[in-house]
Amino acid sequence: MKSDPPIDEILEVRHRISARFDHDPARLVAYYAKLQEQYSDRLTDPAKTTDQKDQTAA
Repeated sequence: MKSDPPIDEILEVRHRISARFDHDPARLVAYYAKLQEQYSDRLTDPAKTTDQKDQTAA
């Protein structure tokens, strides 16, 4: 399989993050949930985005 440097870097970072939580899925999900809450102002709501696109198409 060919190496893809950007993908390899992403996988390495994800592995390091997982290792910080001893590869425990529950702890990892809790960490990501906390990040999601912390940065909720930066996230988009897919339902709202879809509604806005539908309205502009009409």
